[in-house]
Amino acid sequence: MKSRRFANLGSYLILGVLFLVVLFPVYYGLVGSLMGERDTNSFPPALWPKNGIHPENYSKALDIIPLGNQYLTSVLQTLGITLGQMVTSALAAYAFVFLNLRWRAFWFGVFLSTMMIPFESIIIPNYLLISQWGLKDTIAGLTLPFLATGFGTFLLRQSFLSFPMELRDAARVDGAGHFRFLFSILLPLSRPSLAALGIWSALSAWNMYFWPLLATEDPKHQTIQIGISQLQSSDSDSPGMVLAGVMLALFPTLLLVIFGQRFIVRGLTAGAVK
Repeated sequence: MKSRRFANLGSYLILGVLFLVVLFPVYYGLVGSLMGERDTNSFPPALWPKNGIHPENYSKALDIIPLGNQYLTSVLQTLGITLGQMVTSALAAYAFVFLNLRWRAFWFGVFLSTMMIPFESIIIPNYLLISQWGLKDTIAGLTLPFLATGFGTFLLRQSFLSFPMELRDAARVDGAGHFRFLFSILLPLSRPSLAALGIWSALSAWNMYFWPLLATEDPKHQTIQIGISQLQSSDSDSPGMVLAGVMLALFPTLLLVIFGQRFIVRGLTAGAVK
């Protein structure tokens, strides 16, 4: 019994140290965003504002770049990609599980193979396509190449495979068609997997940098991630101001992970055991 207590205590100590290591960048980003240049440029680095708190770093960041417009662009891009991936993944996963498709396993393998294609290898064709369609500096141009994902289809397919087929047969006897069964029965019972997919898609879309940099030219139509790089290269470059912009971009994803963590765990483990 005593050895087990010491083992548990050691586990908690290790987890506590790892927690502090993971949390430290967030802490320093928040504290550094309130520091002046004397503190951020000091050696050794200051871990607390020693020369006063400077909340004006946030107002300076908002003055240098159109952060409000970029925030709105990032939100619209994230919502569009997240909703698109959830809809297309749900429809594709339903087809792979509940429809009698010829060579279903083969087509599912082909679908999953898209996950192995680096986006950098197809970014030029995508860029040429949205340029020809006149979609540069638009939300459609930012979201169109990402409305479907092989990972989302795989995740929902694994969840749908654990669904009792007796309920599907009962719904069919009651006259429920494919869409009624999907939206009235299957998806409500698969909410953990849908939530996990939604959080994963939202985090991926919010943190995009390379594609929005190519697909937009007007600073008002660019995303918050590009705005942060503009802060770093501006004439009034200040580490505290850059960290203020980083914290403004970090808050939505941090809240999403904190409040959606249990859905991520439940969604990723759904379908693991039948």
